[in-house]
Amino acid sequence: MEELDRVFEKVSHYFSLLSEPSRLRILHALCGGERSVGEVVTAVGSSQTNVSRHLNAMYLAGVLARRKEGNQVYYTIADSGVVEICRAVCVQVAGRIEEEALPSKAVDGFMPRQNEA
Repeated sequence: MEELDRVFEKVSHYFSLLSEPSRLRILHALCGGERSVGEVVTAVGSSQTNVSRHLNAMYLAGVLARRKEGNQVYYTIADSGVVEICRAVCVQVAGRIEEEALPSKAVDGFMPRQNEA
């Protein structure tokens, strides 16, 4: 049971890392490949201080890798599993949002016929 508790602790930390919308935006920006901090800031639309803080947290957790070139720091995704998890959850949530947008007369997943509306 001790080993299972350790696994649950790690999983909990992993999900808490992904519970911040800014971090999800950053991951989305990095899905296209390596980017400099400035490029991530522009893509995310947040302050450099905020983005740098999130980048560092994800780097320390092993989700991201980084390299320095001169005075530029570049980040890339180091844990492809995190992208797979995020993509799966985003697809699921987007599907639910789409279902919620259906007219209220839809019952059991079926739309009423035009002449019944």
